[in-house]
Amino acid sequence: MQTLIAYVENKPGVLNRVSSLARRLAINIDSLTVGPTENEEVARMTIVAHTDEQGAHRLEASLEKLVDVLLAENISERSVLERDLALIKVAADQQSRPHLMELIKVFRGRVVDVAPESLIVEVSGTVDKIDGLLEVLRPYGVLEMARTGRIAMTRGGDLLQPPGAPGSTKLESAVSVQVASDRSAKAVIQREAGNSPGV
Repeated sequence: MQTLIAYVENKPGVLNRVSSLARRLAINIDSLTVGPTENEEVARMTIVAHTDEQGAHRLEASLEKLVDVLLAENISERSVLERDLALIKVAADQQSRPHLMELIKVFRGRVVDVAPESLIVEVSGTVDKIDGLLEVLRPYGVLEMARTGRIAMTRGGDLLQPPGAPGSTKLESAVSVQVASDRSAKAVIQREAGNSPGV
């Protein structure tokens, strides 16, 4: 498993382009989570892919080429904090319920819904923690499960810092070129006007 972080412009179509890119590279995505950042114009993606380091490097390099991607980095070998969240609906009758409650407590989960024949458990933490709870609940009958997918952040002073505004590197360079072009055109017009005979 390889974990990549991508900062992208928060606009329609970006998620589709990223997932299509992974498909073209024949890389299977285990989970892809996306959400807003402290800058409402920028979204952050956490991509967990079934590939090796070489495949992750190809994906990272290809992501950087997309105009909507502001930053892409493979953080698999860095010190990171990872979290996943799951909702698990498990069969629970009057006899099994007390034992289930003890198991849920051990994994620091919490019951968020109670029905006569089932419970819904909410648990967050590492992928291994959630997988562990899932395994001990299976004998009771896991009826349904939903997981958010992994989110990750590098620890301490290891910061991932995208440009402050969407495209402030890629798009700003394009804007700079356009401004320079406009100035050149204006200078030519002024020069030609200066050389024209007076009226």
